[in-house]
Amino acid sequence: MAPNVTRRTALLGSAATMLLSNFTPAFAVESVKLRIAIIMMNRVDVGWSSTLLESLEKIKGEIAPSIDLSWEYTDPLWNEDAENAIRFYAESGEYDIIWGHGSYSDQIRKLNAEFPDIMFVVTGSGNAPVGANQYWLYKRLHEPSYLLGILAGRTTKSGVIGLVGTFAADDVNDQINAYLDGARSVRPDVRHRVSFIGSWSDNALAAEHANVQIASGADVVFMLTDNFKPCEEHKIMCFANISDQSKSAPMALASSAVISWEPDLRWLVGEWQKQKAGGQFGGNTEPRWFSMAEGGTDIAPYHAFDAKLPDDVKQEIAVARQKIISGELVIPVNTAEVK
Repeated sequence: MAPNVTRRTALLGSAATMLLSNFTPAFAVESVKLRIAIIMMNRVDVGWSSTLLESLEKIKGEIAPSIDLSWEYTDPLWNEDAENAIRFYAESGEYDIIWGHGSYSDQIRKLNAEFPDIMFVVTGSGNAPVGANQYWLYKRLHEPSYLLGILAGRTTKSGVIGLVGTFAADDVNDQINAYLDGARSVRPDVRHRVSFIGSWSDNALAAEHANVQIASGADVVFMLTDNFKPCEEHKIMCFANISDQSKSAPMALASSAVISWEPDLRWLVGEWQKQKAGGQFGGNTEPRWFSMAEGGTDIAPYHAFDAKLPDDVKQEIAVARQKIISGELVIPVNTAEVK
């Protein structure tokens, strides 16, 4: 049975189409089709999913007209349902890349050898180093998290900052440690409250944890979840991650640690083109992630908080950001669990 999917097709813009029509057939660009099937682990309104779709929309214009990019995606699927969907797409012969947007290595390692001409992609923690034609992408948000930590350290009045995490996973712990390092770089005596809700999307539980931290003195909270109502209700400053979520809580969210999949997509398209030209897939066994300098992460604008934050603090963060991008300031990847 075919998975429930939504199709998104990358087409040439009207201006580009008119431009191409002025060329004679001998010089016309012949598009190569690149078709991607995406198995989603989360809803498309969750940052992990929405950022990928946004990056696909941006990259399609960059690679057109030489590559005609199209994609479709499923509802959230897991376990056997995800494996069935991956097999369905592979057996159809219609897709060049099958993208498991989450922890899908267990399913892909059962199928990738059977379909050696298909590129398989997995993202984030919980995956395994299959190699061959599986490509493993990661997102390290430690660099922008460090910058948010500077902002927290400079603005907290109580000297207590909070963090509400999902799981104590490798790619969650790195954000937490960097955030605390950033805060301590400007306020060494800062104290913290950290808790994990044990879910990627339980917003009610996230609110409970945030309320406990706020009640214990935290007046700036980094929410690695998608519920910012406690921050609004208590009129304190919060930060988000993965995507710029300021519209959901404009009076509470000062900024976010955000990701972009554009450098990942450029790299994968390049790897796919090599294989199309007669090469072999060389899937990475160590997760590949792109730094702030490479365009993989950043901090979101301050939006409504731009006029509220002290100019010297904003300047301090801007200077630190440039130092990270230039390599002068190196933020270590620390994946140790914080208590």
